[in-house]
Amino acid sequence: MLLAVLIAAVVLLAWANGANDNFKGVATLYGSGALGYRAALGWATAATLAGSALSLAIAGGLQARFAGKGILPQELEASLPALASIALAGAATILLASRLGLPTSTTHALTGALLGVALAAGTPWSALAPIGLLFALPLILGPVLAIALAWPAARLAAKSRLRDPASDPCACLTTLAPAAAAGTSLASVATPLLVVGERADCERELPGAPALTARSAAHAMHVLSAGTVCFARAVNDTPKIATLLLAVPATGRWGSLGLVAVAMAAGGWLGARRVAETMSRRITTIPQGQGLLANAVTAGLVLAASPLGLPLSTTHVSCGSIFGIALARRSAERGTVATILAAWLTTLPLGALIACASYAALA
Repeated sequence: MLLAVLIAAVVLLAWANGANDNFKGVATLYGSGALGYRAALGWATAATLAGSALSLAIAGGLQARFAGKGILPQELEASLPALASIALAGAATILLASRLGLPTSTTHALTGALLGVALAAGTPWSALAPIGLLFALPLILGPVLAIALAWPAARLAAKSRLRDPASDPCACLTTLAPAAAAGTSLASVATPLLVVGERADCERELPGAPALTARSAAHAMHVLSAGTVCFARAVNDTPKIATLLLAVPATGRWGSLGLVAVAMAAGGWLGARRVAETMSRRITTIPQGQGLLANAVTAGLVLAASPLGLPLSTTHVSCGSIFGIALARRSAERGTVATILAAWLTTLPLGALIACASYAALA
């Protein structure tokens, strides 16, 4: 019975994680109008599945963190009531946030759940000191670093020539055919020629020539960066959730990964809309160039943290990057930002309370 509860709870947690987190990487695509909602969601789902498939090989250190080592007493690390309580608490916390359209942190929810189970099992506060080093510092530093990097980058992007709709640097590939050499039988050979200028000039003087404009290149890079964020987020989150199934021998390592990956993708596809609207449109207006920079900051920080086993919150980092854009543009929706920050502050204690109650009922 407890085994079935654990598996169902982990699937629900993965579903909730997908609903709350999958769209965060592509929020700048949707917010800037670079892609529509369904196109952005499809790209997020594909990148998430790819990240999940490689997550255990890249970020195995996170498994040890969320297996409870150093937090739970050793006898609880493979305890079905403890693991089921952690999964149930994480799922309930994230589902509530998703229902309210609030982006919150699975890392925070699971950290709170681990604490709640440890306290319910009688672990003294003095034994929970590793939380400060393993969890608190990365969770605090994540959004601070994201804002510190995204803010000046967004200010620089705002001064770019691409702000001027009439300015769109363009590289065109054409051919120049020299006249045949006089008095010989040699044929003329077309010579490739790369012409750089403004898009309007290229279209006027070289109609039909293959062209790469700065805006189209920025769009492609923006789409790629969004997929990288989704990939990085899946690399970071999948091991945290799959770890809870280590006590289920029947699933195995790859079975656990596959179950979590499918549930995460399904949750994102079917339940991401509310969080998507908040991230994309209710914090600030997101120009495409600045959205590209925000994604680069998010992906860089999360991918750097995963191999080190640091439980960085992709939610906090991605929101921090968008907060940085809002500061640079001086256009933050303060009410939305305050609500998101309040959700962040309550996620950990709420997860702890639900886990404590669940463990009391299941143990």
